[in-house]
Amino acid sequence: MNYARTERAALSDLLERLGPDAPTLCAGWTTFDLAAHLVLRERRLDAAGGIAIKALAPYTASVQESLKKKHGYAGLIRLVREGPGGVYGLVPGADEAVNGVEFFVHHEDVRRAQPGWQPRELPDGQQRTLWKRLARMSRLVLRRAPVGVVLHRLGGGVALGGDRDAPHVEVTGQAAELLLFCMGRQEHARVDLSGDEAGIARLKGTHLGM
Repeated sequence: MNYARTERAALSDLLERLGPDAPTLCAGWTTFDLAAHLVLRERRLDAAGGIAIKALAPYTASVQESLKKKHGYAGLIRLVREGPGGVYGLVPGADEAVNGVEFFVHHEDVRRAQPGWQPRELPDGQQRTLWKRLARMSRLVLRRAPVGVVLHRLGGGVALGGDRDAPHVEVTGQAAELLLFCMGRQEHARVDLSGDEAGIARLKGTHLGM
């Protein structure tokens, strides 16, 4: 099952339904901005560096704005929907390996910014796939955590991250919710946290993720 493809289609439908001015969980971004980001990261690799490297962010932001002006909201959604674009469409397996997480997280960025949202019931296979991805990258996405972090997946599975020498916090939930927590969506992830109260507060307030 290609979960990147199903998340891409569902996110495209949601973007289309909400219009360009709806909020997202990405600070300062509307749905229009998010659509431009998705096109940029697939089709403008020359500008993608600013997504992760602060010094390159101004150029990335300017390209993102130019994509909005060039394609408009409907055009950007069309490019997202018809993807994968760029290298993700050329290298076998790259779409599912990378975009299965990317499009799930951004789909939830839009869903969970709207009133009355509830967690989705995801297929067991998708939960397993998200857990495998998270288990492999837990130390990366939790590298800024000021405490040790023990991730407990409901149904089985443990992954570690954070500061090994600090008191630890245990985070328990479904794989999808643990992924969202570790990708910096702590306030919108349905997880249970246990451990030192000060450590929990610090972890919830830290910028996690890539």
